[in-house]
Amino acid sequence: MMLLIKVISAAFSSFFFGVLFNIKKENLVYGGIGGAIGMLIYEICLYASLGAGVSMFIAATVFAAYSEIMARLRKTTVTTFVISSLIPLVPGGGMYETMLYVVNNHLEDAMNTGLDTLIKACMLALGMLFVTSFARVFKLRKRRIKKRTSIE
Repeated sequence: MMLLIKVISAAFSSFFFGVLFNIKKENLVYGGIGGAIGMLIYEICLYASLGAGVSMFIAATVFAAYSEIMARLRKTTVTTFVISSLIPLVPGGGMYETMLYVVNNHLEDAMNTGLDTLIKACMLALGMLFVTSFARVFKLRKRRIKKRTSIE
């Protein structure tokens, strides 16, 4: 039941952040679906005891791949879907807790929470970078093959 609530919350937060970012109406639902997919994969990976960093990397890879595919299908930019899908997974709570520990002079807790938050944020970025790089290489390779076949 808790998983369902988290996934639905992620879908709504992605949808409404899409509204804030002025994403076209016809793409808002797809952005919400991307956020739900990312949260679902993240929670499933956590349930499988993969760890927060690995779970974040896998979730970022999946929602970034979804964003690449939807951008091609909907003929729009990838950032339209990546930004709204990214929102539910951003470790903002960890950043807040880290600063709260620093302000209250609990430096050991601040280090632990800050390091965990940094790992999650880096894994989120690496997952998106991995998919974006793969998509770019695939696109360039496809273009080269098309160029070669048109020459022959």
